This record gives sequence, structure tokens and C-alpha cells, in this order.
Amino acid sequence: MQGRPDPDVFRALADDTRRGILELLRSGPKTSGEIADRFRSSWPTISRHLAVLRAAGLVVTERQGQEIYYELNTSVFEDLVQHLMAWVKPARRAGLARRRVQEA
Repeated sequence: MQGRPDPDVFRALADDTRRGILELLRSGPKTSGEIADRFRSSWPTISRHLAVLRAAGLVVTERQGQEIYYELNTSVFEDLVQHLMAWVKPARRAGLARRRVQEA
């Protein structure tokens, strides 16, 4: 994710269930079954949410035997945070400049 984040990242983060899945994965990798057990949604619905998160690059998978483990892709989050901080930094400078003009 060089430069601007893929729009799929924002779409993936827009859903409350997907944000819940990401929150769950903060504690470490989980199987799809472990993830599904934590939500009231049906298995196909959770599977679709996981596919969206994977397509956006927010999670990575690793097969271990018959299980698929999902894990946060922290590099995508780091890139996203840097992108968002770039929005804030110029606004801070402009705000400081306005305050200086008002104080003068």
C-alpha cells in the first residue's frame, strides 16, 4: 500500500462485524471456526467478512493442516495510520498559522 490506501481498506473497515473480527485478532491468530464462534452471524456471513478483510490486505492467512489461521497484517495498518496522519499534520500547521495571525 504505497501512497494512498486501497479503497477496499476503507470499505472493509466500514463494517462493524469486520471491525469486531479485527479487534478479536489483536490477541493473535485465530482459526475461522474460532472467529465464527464469537459472532452471532451465520458461518457463510463470517466467511464473506473474512474474504473482504483478506482482499483488503487487513488479514493474512496460513494453512496448518486442515485449519486456516487468520492474523492481522500490521503493515497495512501502519501504512493506513501514516496516510491518515498526513491528513492531520497539514491541518495542524494551518491551525497554528491562523492562531499566530490572530495573536499578532
